Amino acid sequence: MKLLNYTGVLDFISKESIESLEAEATEALHKLLNKTGEGSEFTGWVDYPYNVDNDEMKRVIQVSERLREQSEVLLVIGVGGSYLGAQAALSILDVNPLKKKDKEVIFVGNTFSSDYTYNVYEYLKDKDFSINIISKSGTTTEPAVAFRIFKNLLKEKYGSKYNERIVATTTLNKGALYELAVTEGYEIFSIPEDIGGRYSVLTTVGLLPLAFRNIDIRAIIFGARAAYDNYTKSAYLENDALLYAAIRNLAYRAGKTVEILGLFEPRLHYLGEWYKQLFGESEGKDRKGLYPSFHTYTTDLHSLGQYVQDGERLFLETFIHVEKPANDMMIPREVDDFDGINYLTKFSLNEINKRAKMGTIKAHVSGEVPVLDITLPEMTPYYFGYLVYFMMLSCGVSGYLLGVNPFNQDGVEAYKNNMFAMLGRPGYEKYL
Repeated sequence: MKLLNYTGVLDFISKESIESLEAEATEALHKLLNKTGEGSEFTGWVDYPYNVDNDEMKRVIQVSERLREQSEVLLVIGVGGSYLGAQAALSILDVNPLKKKDKEVIFVGNTFSSDYTYNVYEYLKDKDFSINIISKSGTTTEPAVAFRIFKNLLKEKYGSKYNERIVATTTLNKGALYELAVTEGYEIFSIPEDIGGRYSVLTTVGLLPLAFRNIDIRAIIFGARAAYDNYTKSAYLENDALLYAAIRNLAYRAGKTVEILGLFEPRLHYLGEWYKQLFGESEGKDRKGLYPSFHTYTTDLHSLGQYVQDGERLFLETFIHVEKPANDMMIPREVDDFDGINYLTKFSLNEINKRAKMGTIKAHVSGEVPVLDITLPEMTPYYFGYLVYFMMLSCGVSGYLLGVNPFNQDGVEAYKNNMFAMLGRPGYEKYL
C-alpha cells in the first residue's frame, strides 16, 4: 500500500539527495531489526505485532467484556504514552463523537488540573465505573495522585468489592503498582519491559481501553503486521517509512526546524498529540531535532495559515488525509444562490476537503514550504494499526539518522526534579 507522496518536497530536496540517503536509512532500519543501535533494549515494539501473546489478547477481550458488564465508564489513569495512543485510536475510530455512547472511556492522571480532576470526580459519583491504572512503576506523580483520588471513590461506592473494578497495567514482578495489585487482588496486565511508553499503543496499554469500547483490537494488530511486512522488507525507494524518515532528516539538514503535521480531519486531533510525544521525546535531545507540532486544517488555515504561508521559513509540513470518510454529504442547491456557492453543489464535502488539501499543498510549496502528503484509504482499526506502525518505524529510523538514541527521554526528568524540590520531597533539596 502506497501512503506517501513526496512530490511536494522536490523543489527543495532533489531526488538525488533522497537517493543518496539509501545506505544510511537502510543501516538505521537494520539497527532496529537486529537490535544493535542505541537504546536497543527498548525496541521490543519492532516485531511485537508478530510476538503478541495470543493468550493475553484473549484475556484482554474477556476482561473488557467483564468491565463492560459492570461499568458505564472506564477511567484510564496514565500519562504520556500510557494514554495518548488509546485516546488517538478512540477519537479516530469514533465515527460520530456527538452521539451518546453506552460505554465511555475517560482519561485522567495526565494533568494536575484541579478543575478537570474535580469535574471527572463529580461526574463519576453517579456512574458505575472501573479503573485501568497504567504505569510501569506506579510512582509517576500525575497518575499516582489521580489513582489515590479515584481509588478512594471506588471504595466509597462499592465497599470491599472495589478491587474487582481495578485493572493494573504495569511491569510484572516489580514496582510499587505491581506489589499493590498483587496485595489487593487487581487484575494485572503486563507492560513489556522492552517497549517504552510512546511505542506501547499496540500492547495491552492501548488495547484494553479500545476493547472496552468494543473496537476490533485484532484488526489493529493485523494492520500493524501488514505494515511490518511492507516496511521491513521493501527496497528503499519503494519504502514509505524509510523515505519519510530520510526526507525529514534532509529537510532538517537544510535548515528546517519545525515539522507541522497538517490534519485534514478533526477526529485526527489526538493522533497529532500522540505524534508530538512520539517524535518530540524520540528526537528532541542533544540540541537536535525537528520540533513536532500539528495543525487541524482547514480550520487553522484561517489563523496560523498566514504564518505558514508568509512567516519565517522554518517548516516542513506532513499532511494526513483520509481518502474515504465514514460519512459524506452533498450541499443543497439554492435557487437564488444568495451565498454564491451553487458551483460547489456538484462536489461532496469530502471532495471539497480533498481539493482544499491540494490547494494548500500548491500554496505552501509556492511559499517555500516543502510538503509531504500521506493518504490513508479509510480510517478503520486495520488502517489505524498500519499507520501507527508506519509512524513508529519511521521515528526509530529517523532518530538513528539524526544521530540520537530514539528510546530514552532523560530531559523529561528536569521539571520533575524542580517540582519535587518545591513540594518538599526528601532528597531533592539540591534542586532548590
